[in-house]
Amino acid sequence: MFEKILVANRGEIAMRVIRACRELNIKTVAVYSKADANSMHVQVADEAICIGDGPSSDSYLRIDRIISAAEITDVDAIHPGYGFLSENAHFADVCESCNIRFIGPRSAAMNALHDKALSRNLAKKAGVPTPPGSDGLVESEQEAQAIAKRIGYPVMIKAVAGGGGRGMRVAHNDISLVKGYHTARTEAEKAFGNSGVYIEKFIENPHHIEYQILGDNRGNIIHLGERDCSIQRRNQKLIEETPSPLLDRKEMKDLRKKMGKAALRIAETAHYTNAGTVEFIADDQGNFYFLEVNKRIQVEHPITEEVTGIDLVRQQILIAAGEKLSISQSDVAVRGHSIEVRINAEDPFNDFRPSPGRIEMYYPPGGGGVRLDSHAYAGYTIPPYYDSMIGKLITWGRDRTEAMNRMSRALSEYMITGVKTTIPFDLAILQDPDFRRGQYSTNFVERFLGGARRELIQESA
Repeated sequence: MFEKILVANRGEIAMRVIRACRELNIKTVAVYSKADANSMHVQVADEAICIGDGPSSDSYLRIDRIISAAEITDVDAIHPGYGFLSENAHFADVCESCNIRFIGPRSAAMNALHDKALSRNLAKKAGVPTPPGSDGLVESEQEAQAIAKRIGYPVMIKAVAGGGGRGMRVAHNDISLVKGYHTARTEAEKAFGNSGVYIEKFIENPHHIEYQILGDNRGNIIHLGERDCSIQRRNQKLIEETPSPLLDRKEMKDLRKKMGKAALRIAETAHYTNAGTVEFIADDQGNFYFLEVNKRIQVEHPITEEVTGIDLVRQQILIAAGEKLSISQSDVAVRGHSIEVRINAEDPFNDFRPSPGRIEMYYPPGGGGVRLDSHAYAGYTIPPYYDSMIGKLITWGRDRTEAMNRMSRALSEYMITGVKTTIPFDLAILQDPDFRRGQYSTNFVERFLGGARRELIQESA
C-alpha cells in the first residue's frame, strides 16, 4: 500500500481524495496556487506546496511543478482528481517514468480513447451503436455541409477534446452549420488547445445516461450501474440521479442490461483500468448510442457510492496499488435512490453569471440521508480562476420520492451569504411537476427557463 499520495487538484475533489487516504492511513500532500492558499484542502493535508499563481495554466496544469512537488515530498503516487491533468496521458507517462504511480487508467487506454472521434471508432469495433456522423475530424465547412446533407439535420458539432459543453453547437440548417462549425472550433482551441471537431446526428429529446466502470490491472472489469445526467444547461450537468427514471420504466426493462453490457464491451476493448465512465444517449423508443468515455473519477460519483455502498476513490487507490478487484459483477446491488445537486457560485437571475467572492455566512444542511462534499466555509474566498462549484449536495432515500423530498429539505436548509448561488434554481427544479414524475430529457432546463415556471425560481429564493 502507498505511504504518501500527492493530490494534484483543488476544491471538493481534493478534499474527497484526502478523506479516502486518511481512512486508508495514507499521508497526503496538497499542491495549491497562490489563490488557493486558504483553501480547505491545503489546511487538512499533511503537507502542502505552492506551485504557482492563480490561473491554472500557471499552477494546476504545470506538470513540471507538480512532479517537482512530488519528488520533494517523496510521494508514492499522484491522484489527479477530475479536470486539469486527470485525462492527460503524457502526465501519466511522466509519473511512471519518475517511479510515481498515477492513480487512474494507463496511458495506453487514455490514448485509445484520446478524443471523441477515436472513441467512436473503438465503440464500433466493440459492436456498440454510435450516432451517424463523420468518420473522423471535419477539416472544412464544405466537408461539414456534405456530412450534414448525408445524415440529415439537425446535427451536433463537437470538439474532439475536453468536455463541459464547450466546443459544442447544434445546427438545423446550412447557415447555422457554417456559423456553428467556426464557433465550435474557436471555442475548442481556446478551452483545450485543440480546435478539432467532428459531426454527428443530433438526437432530439435525448436522455444522457452514463455507466460507472471499474477495472483492475488483471483484466477484471465491472460496472456499478447507471446515472441519469439529463438535467443540463448548455451541455453542463446540474443534477444527477440513480437509478435513471427512464430505465425504471416497464417498457425499458431490457435497456438497462443492454447498456451495461455495452459499457463493459467498450472497457474491455480499450483494456481499461481503474475508474471511468461510459456515456450514452438514449431515446424514448429504447434506442441508445455511445457518446464518449470519461477517463477519470466523475463529479457525480457520490450517488453511485450511496446506492452501491462502494467507495470509488478508495477502489481507485487500491487498484493503483496493485490490488485485485474484490467485487464481482454479481456482487453489485443497487439499494434505494440517490440524487446529486451541484451548488455553484452563480447568479441564476443573471444568466448564471459566476459570482466569485468572500462567503460571509455558511450553514451546511444535515440530517438523515444527506451528504455534502464541499471545500467551502465561512470566510472562504471563491477565486475567479476556476469553476464556480461550491459543493455537491447528495441525498439518499429508500425510493425516488424520499430522495427528492430530502433534497428539497436539505436545499432549504443550505444557507450561504456573500455570493450568489444556484440554490433557488435547484429548489425550483425539485418542485417542477415534470421532474417529480421523472419525465425529462436534456432539453428540460432550456424549456424550464423559457417558460412560466421561471417564476418558481423567484419563489424559491
